[in-house]
Amino acid sequence: MNFNSKKTSLLILGITSLACSRTMFSLFNDPEGPNLLIVVVMAMILYAVSFGVYVFGPSQKGLQKLLLAIFSQIVVASAFYFGLS
Repeated sequence: MNFNSKKTSLLILGITSLACSRTMFSLFNDPEGPNLLIVVVMAMILYAVSFGVYVFGPSQKGLQKLLLAIFSQIVVASAFYFGLS
């Protein structure tokens, strides 16, 4: 897979932000389940953070830069989960 393409990397970041957000809210003990609007807003927050890390982060190339951005999404989602629970 070509990780040097910006479109591919940003699409992967968008998908992982939705997955992290959905996972975070489904871990809460809520009988109604996660609200779609809240999941999407949280995914946008995670995407914004990872986009900042991806664009303005260390000058690495390709897969390393993408993995660093995905790791930042996981860290921020974990911090929100432990902060909200």
